[in-house]
Amino acid sequence: MSHSVKNNTRATQGIAAGRLSAEELGCQFADVAAPLSANAAVIAADRCHYCYDAPCVAACPTGIDIPSFIRKIGNGNLKGAARDILSANPLGGMCSRVCPTEILCEGACVRNHQDGEPVQIGALQRHATDFQMAREAAGATPLFHRTSETGRSVAVIGAGPAGLACAHTLALAGHNVTVFDANEKPGGLNEYGIAAYKTVDDFAQREVAWLLSIGGIELKQGRQLGRDVTLDALRDEFDAVFIGIGLGGTHALKIEGEALDGVRDAVDFIAQLREADDLAALPVGRRVVVIGGGNTAIDAAVQSRKLGAEHVTLAYRRGSAQMSATWAEQEFARQQGVTIVEWMKPVRIVGQEAVHAVEFERVALDASGALQGSGEIERIEADMVLKAIGQKLLPAGLEALQSSDGGARIAVDADGATSLAGVWAGGDCAGHGATDLTVQAVQDGKVAAHAIDRYLAAQTGKAA
Repeated sequence: MSHSVKNNTRATQGIAAGRLSAEELGCQFADVAAPLSANAAVIAADRCHYCYDAPCVAACPTGIDIPSFIRKIGNGNLKGAARDILSANPLGGMCSRVCPTEILCEGACVRNHQDGEPVQIGALQRHATDFQMAREAAGATPLFHRTSETGRSVAVIGAGPAGLACAHTLALAGHNVTVFDANEKPGGLNEYGIAAYKTVDDFAQREVAWLLSIGGIELKQGRQLGRDVTLDALRDEFDAVFIGIGLGGTHALKIEGEALDGVRDAVDFIAQLREADDLAALPVGRRVVVIGGGNTAIDAAVQSRKLGAEHVTLAYRRGSAQMSATWAEQEFARQQGVTIVEWMKPVRIVGQEAVHAVEFERVALDASGALQGSGEIERIEADMVLKAIGQKLLPAGLEALQSSDGGARIAVDADGATSLAGVWAGGDCAGHGATDLTVQAVQDGKVAAHAIDRYLAAQTGKAA
């Protein structure tokens, strides 16, 4: 069955706002995973076997002691559970909302082999962290306190997950941290790049406020590396530098019609949606085509539907098994009315001034595993095309650093140290098997912070 859209209605009717009412949009963008009640959390915790050498812990990039925090929830000790989580992952609240638990902790849960249903680790983690953050916001004694000040200073470039985790860890160790970030708000992709229905109620900013509450961290927003600050100047002013700038550029399709009106980067679309004061004022097409197969593609496609797009097609040049978006994300998109088509390579965007269709070539794998075109062309009508084929490192300000993967990442060692003394890097911009997972970026920031702490201690002659 062909996936081509055959409809006499011209797709060039265009992109418009207000396709749904404010009430409908409120329902569409409500929290996609309702938090557990106190009773439900105890019941969910009771399913945990508290495994020795628990596979869920091994599957967590930040190494949270999952059996320990779940046992504490079951015993009613939510503060202790939050301490277990946040001491290992200071962005544990966000990770409980956005982590692909189906391929990490919950995917490794032994309950999958017993009754086909893992312990609800992500939901339990959210239950504990939300409890503690709410307590501290109401004036309760914080979980963590800084040690005595060391007098040493560290610059962190980028207020995304890696930078925030690094800053928090260093501040706890008594160092003074200044975070430079190019955006208006801190949070990085947690603020600008994640689907709005996953992080409601301004959670990214509330989590940043909690992180900053320990003291010792100064934020400087609107300060971009290479434009407002230089690496040389920061190395002169600070005792150490951590770079966590993510991947600020986007890849081009490099096909005809890419400059037509209605064609835009999915990351920009998501950021605009996240920062919109009124979703009803946000324009979206009737027929949207999203090109890509990762989390950004899924988020863009689903949110297009939730804004009122009538037909949303996600097209990927390989099969679903090769998509970086997990099977759970793919299934969620289908449930939201997104059509996913596979083995479709974009070859041309059709239109005069504005887009009205995308042409794809059917492809398959040849004997060597490379994509082979079939010559069969299919057309999908569209008035909006969202490109989500990956992001890339912007090199401005990084010229003094060695790179890896042909310039795609900053070269680092296992601790995040770069080719320049006193400079570390982590998160998506760093080249040690980096992924687009928030939880991995947090771990990168933590690991680098511990290495920086040892470096600073050695400089002052103190024991590490």
